[in-house]
Amino acid sequence: MSRPPTASELNLCLCHSCGLACDMSEEPHQCPRCDAPLHRRKTNSLNRTWAYMLAALAFYVPANLLPVMNTTMLGNGADSTIMSGVLEFWEGGAWDIALIIFIASIAVPGIKFVALSLLLITVQRDSAWARKQRSKLFRFVELIGYWSMLDVLVVALVAALVKFQTLGDIEPRPGILFFGLVVVFTMLAAMSFDPRLIWDNQPAEEDADQLTAQAQNSN
Repeated sequence: MSRPPTASELNLCLCHSCGLACDMSEEPHQCPRCDAPLHRRKTNSLNRTWAYMLAALAFYVPANLLPVMNTTMLGNGADSTIMSGVLEFWEGGAWDIALIIFIASIAVPGIKFVALSLLLITVQRDSAWARKQRSKLFRFVELIGYWSMLDVLVVALVAALVKFQTLGDIEPRPGILFFGLVVVFTMLAAMSFDPRLIWDNQPAEEDADQLTAQAQNSN
């Protein structure tokens, strides 16, 4: 059983802007619908993804060590880091808020760092290991990426609510800026990675095995 032709073999390319399937045999290489430049693969995808992810890692350290907000109640002020805020909510009985902040601020960035590192290393090594699962992993990274901004929104919301009270005040601290940079650079890293690289250099034998398995499952 022969495998179906790939888009590259048919000289087709998806536009990164509007998603139109374009013929790369025509000049110039621009999308006929939105005039965006066409690329078979994202330009310097691996290098840009590594650069954005390493920048996010550099900002991740001060984001967790520096205070993200200062709370003043009845004249007494105290700085809070992300982890100390989680512990305060937990000890105060608000375990659900503590869990949300922990997942959004600590667990999600950590998962993205590990997942993107795995994708980058396996692509650079031309690994054939779990191609389909790695593609799903990338879609999962894209899905959870936007929830990382939840901690920034929590600080902004709490600050706005406390501003209405005359006996208390909340002010943001430098940590929230670094955390925002972590979110931005991890999102840029995910956007720079080209998941089609996972399937490049796929052996013909592997294609045949997949087709055979699909035919057996359909029967």
